[in-house]
Amino acid sequence: MHGAAQARKYRLQGAGLDLALPYLMLAPGLTIVLGVLVYPLWDGLRASTKAYRYGSPVGDIGLQNYVRLWSDVQFLNSLWVTVKFVALSVSFEAVLGFALALFCLREFQGIRLLRTVLIIPMVVTPVVVAIVFRLIYASDAGMLTALSQAMGGGAVQILGNPVNAFVGLVVLDVWEWTPLMFLILLAGLQSLPHEPFEAARVDGAGAWRVFADLTFPMMRPVLAVAIVLRTIDAFGTFDQVFVLTRGGPGEATRLISIYGYDTAFKFQQTGYAAALFVTIGLVVLALAFSAIRLLRRVDAS
Repeated sequence: MHGAAQARKYRLQGAGLDLALPYLMLAPGLTIVLGVLVYPLWDGLRASTKAYRYGSPVGDIGLQNYVRLWSDVQFLNSLWVTVKFVALSVSFEAVLGFALALFCLREFQGIRLLRTVLIIPMVVTPVVVAIVFRLIYASDAGMLTALSQAMGGGAVQILGNPVNAFVGLVVLDVWEWTPLMFLILLAGLQSLPHEPFEAARVDGAGAWRVFADLTFPMMRPVLAVAIVLRTIDAFGTFDQVFVLTRGGPGEATRLISIYGYDTAFKFQQTGYAAALFVTIGLVVLALAFSAIRLLRRVDAS
């Protein structure tokens, strides 16, 4: 009798350990997440409701920093520049990435090497990419100026002209991140079922009709996910702009990340910068939830 009770006690203890073991395994990772993500977010929220002077809080001001944002001409201009930059960059990246994915879907000699070469820009450090493009765009000894002078022209002004500087920044981003779109869309194309395409070929459908009626509709969820993910990432672009133009000339390339950096570290407006980044963070968070919903739809389909 005593032995049966003891065995039952050991079984209950074992069952309790089995129930607790998953949570014990998750505890270290959860602690890191709380320390790296949750605490900075909470500290940023707290800082956004305070007034600072020389880096030290001097009082609570509630939501005044958030109200001030929407009457700040520089913030609104930086937000507009960021929206234009994201819209143009992501649009070009989606179109070029889709075209490259369709081309590389075919199997021919050298295709593996070509796919490898196409993803090289994505794995280069953004700061290095910005330095290389700064050398290309330089009006005194840059590659574009050298080519122009070789053909009898003059110096090419990229970074000194507001419109050209913005276009140059978009070109840099498209060159660096089109490979990400290419990889996502190529994986999506390779996962499509073959039967509908074989049936379409048997029925005599042309390449354009196959693309319009089969490929594009079936790839729409994957394309949407790729666009949302890239949009989230593009909103936080900082390294390339900081190295290439630092937001200039004027405010032509002053993205919201550069404006937030200047506000926090150059002008020492810590609370206002915290409110700015919290607001942008909420926008990015909304986009992230949209990406999760789209991923679930893709998984369901």
